[in-house]
Amino acid sequence: MTEYGRGDGSDRWQDDPYLGDGGWNAQQAQHGDQQGYGDGQQQYADPQQQYDQQRYAEQQYYAQQAQQQYNEWNDGQQTGYGRQQYPQQYADQQQGYGQPQGQGQQQGHGQQQSYEGGWATGGHQQVPYGHPQDPYAQQQAAYEGGQQDYYGTQDAYPPPEPPTRRAPGREPEPEPDTGWDPGPDQGEHAFFAGGGDDDDDDRDGRGERSGRGGKKPKKRRGGPACLVLTLIFAGVAGGVVYFGYQFYQDRFGPAPDYAGDGNGQQVTVVIPKGAGGYVIGQKLKAAGVIQSVDAFVSAQNDNADGKSIQDGVYTMQKQMSAASAVELMLSPKSRSNLIIAEGSRNVAVYALIDKRLGVADGTTAKVAKTQYKKLGLPDWALDRPSVKDPLEGFLYPSSYAASKGQKPATVLKEMVERATEKYEEMGLEKKAAGLGLDNPWEVLTVASLVQAEGTSHDDFRKMAEVVYNRLKPGNPETYGSLEFDSTYNYIKNQSKIDLSIAELRRYDNPYNTYFVKGLPPGPIDNPGEDALKGALNPTKDGWYYFISLDGKTSKFTKTLKDHEKLVEQFNASRKKS
Repeated sequence: MTEYGRGDGSDRWQDDPYLGDGGWNAQQAQHGDQQGYGDGQQQYADPQQQYDQQRYAEQQYYAQQAQQQYNEWNDGQQTGYGRQQYPQQYADQQQGYGQPQGQGQQQGHGQQQSYEGGWATGGHQQVPYGHPQDPYAQQQAAYEGGQQDYYGTQDAYPPPEPPTRRAPGREPEPEPDTGWDPGPDQGEHAFFAGGGDDDDDDRDGRGERSGRGGKKPKKRRGGPACLVLTLIFAGVAGGVVYFGYQFYQDRFGPAPDYAGDGNGQQVTVVIPKGAGGYVIGQKLKAAGVIQSVDAFVSAQNDNADGKSIQDGVYTMQKQMSAASAVELMLSPKSRSNLIIAEGSRNVAVYALIDKRLGVADGTTAKVAKTQYKKLGLPDWALDRPSVKDPLEGFLYPSSYAASKGQKPATVLKEMVERATEKYEEMGLEKKAAGLGLDNPWEVLTVASLVQAEGTSHDDFRKMAEVVYNRLKPGNPETYGSLEFDSTYNYIKNQSKIDLSIAELRRYDNPYNTYFVKGLPPGPIDNPGEDALKGALNPTKDGWYYFISLDGKTSKFTKTLKDHEKLVEQFNASRKKS
């Protein structure tokens, strides 16, 4: 070592800037007595004494440094030590540098003397002290002004020592031997033991000193807190995994689907008009039939006839696979719709609705009579005071999703809306004048007559020509009279064949075309699409008469004579049967 006289180095110890620079050859005189730790003064007479004095000065310097740091750490809480200011100490040191031998004074509140002056080679005095290695042996002398000795109490902290004098820390007591070795990697980690990097830093640095100064030691993390943090981390990680899996399933995984043909529990599902695969799937899922919409759409696309699923009411089972649900909806067995046949009269349709909805007989007929203006009839169908039923001809023949729980007005409105759409689509209003008729209402009435008298779809165009020919006022066969049995049967709410001419001609009613010339006041049934097409596009062959010999087909003639021959043939066949 070469630190200013402590070892065998070549540097001179007296050149230390903290200890002055008196030199070996210069004799330094003492300008004043030094008051310190002994009761008198002692003159250094030889180099050994100078070396001891130098050692003492170093100890004093380090003691001052430790005292200053200690006071800073305690922020002035230990009043006995006082607050040692570095500038004052520095000034004292400067005083030592400025004179060969300064006179230092030790203050009572933490300022201690340091021997800054150089050392003379001649004899000079040394202040005696209690022990050559203990600079605090006579500390009591610094508190002569009546100050309390904070080092003299029983529970006082030990005074700070220079770094070279500090004793090693107390060895921790060994833990009892339990005979169990957790292994090199099985010990408790510092995190779970309540320690941490911050705690270690405090113990190595300021932690021990802060404890002596009165500050509360840092509270360590306990086991329960670590357990809570572990559970939180585990929950967050589990949530990330779960939602990640759901995201993957939704984007890339197969759609969830039931297996089998259902659990045997039947349920009714209403499919609205114009519904596509996704809408049908949503209805089925809401009823518990299928597990996912995507699975149904996929199964519908895989089935060659999947796109032909119609609107209506279906009887399904719960928890069906998507493929089995598609197959069942394509089967007539699942259909439970309300079917309105072509040519049905309103009185029959009302009865069907009452039965399907589970309401009292006559409920639907009453709604139709009192609320018909609210059900969506077109303007040209209103204000017909002579008609028997304002809705006749507007309950369009089709399949309807009517089930218990629905209201009659809801079902009637759907039928009227569908009829109105169909009539507008087919152009009844635009084509009426070209047919010699005044309005679409009359076109609809002609179509209802064609539907009632025709026996097959092949007859509808010829039957329509018969109607138009007979309506001509100057025609030579009927002179403007229709003379259709169907109009008489309608007003009588019957369907008879054997009717006498005398009976027909005597019944006075605007619907009886044997009694009144021209068209009846309104439609007598609900014509289908083929009858409407026939009424809009009649033949032009000159037909005036028709008769059905077998109830399946009709024979058409142009003159009354030819017609009478067919009547005789028909009567003869009935006698044989």
